[in-house]
Amino acid sequence: MNILSVTTNGLYCDVGDFYIDPWQPVERAVVTHLHGDHYARGCKSYLISDDSRHIAPLRLGEDAAVQTLAYGEPLIIKGAKVSLHPAGHILGSAQIRVEVDGEVMVVSGDYKREADRTCAPFEVVPCDTFITEATFGLPIYRWDKQQVVFDQINAWWRDNQAQGKTSVIYGYALGKAQRILAGVDSSIGPIYTHGAVETLTEAYRKSGINMPATIYAADATTKDFHDALIVAPPSARGTHWLRRFGDVSQAFVSGWMRIRGVRRQRTVDRGFVLSDHVDWTELMNTVKETSAERIGVTHGYTQVVAQWLGEQGYDTFTVETRFRGEQNEESE
Repeated sequence: MNILSVTTNGLYCDVGDFYIDPWQPVERAVVTHLHGDHYARGCKSYLISDDSRHIAPLRLGEDAAVQTLAYGEPLIIKGAKVSLHPAGHILGSAQIRVEVDGEVMVVSGDYKREADRTCAPFEVVPCDTFITEATFGLPIYRWDKQQVVFDQINAWWRDNQAQGKTSVIYGYALGKAQRILAGVDSSIGPIYTHGAVETLTEAYRKSGINMPATIYAADATTKDFHDALIVAPPSARGTHWLRRFGDVSQAFVSGWMRIRGVRRQRTVDRGFVLSDHVDWTELMNTVKETSAERIGVTHGYTQVVAQWLGEQGYDTFTVETRFRGEQNEESE
């Protein structure tokens, strides 16, 4: 049975008459998480995780019809049994479990396996069919433990202080920025935030996530930022906004920093390899742990991952998407 099929609007469940992460406005959307490459604005209704409730008005609009569901709580939508389970990607991220007539399909959305303080940790959900992302689906992508990366960021920040430079670090405004804030040593100096980061960080605080004290950069009363850490989205690079901070050292935090040359393309001084997606080893281990026999692959290196898993004996298929994946979050 094909519980989900790919249509012109995205993944569709005919039995339940809903879409998962639709590409354009639909009647009913079930959304894995609120990064811009996983939902369409203007849907008649949305089902999201309860942990996303404070983020939803900022992403979907104040007037959006939103229903939230606690992790693990079942919901019957016509003939389909739906539940949401932690994906560990960002706050509120969920895997969508859909069961019809005893058959189970799980759409992972984006996910990571290393737990962090800013969201519920990933939960393995046994299923018959598992649809996995493949954003970093190449063997070259293997992540260090996050504390190793945070130690590197802390050392870079201290070194900049010694040189009288302001430390400016870029990470996507939803998810990555908050993970940076939660992981750095806030005793090193004051932390200032770009408006996009501050707004979403406040939503994290409302959700009960413990975040360090931050100062909205526009409210700063000082003109000396040399001891500070400035957390901003990638879109702030090269803008007039940066001038207020004087002599700066700029860094970018992303899994893409694993590849030489990407840092130069980003025109930053340092690149820190920290991803909110699974690496190659984690992806392969997750597929095995779900016990699924049929694997769908989407978002990223779909053909590479599908071919490799097919050679390991899995029944594989690819799910094309109109979204660009993590790189699309440049504007977040």
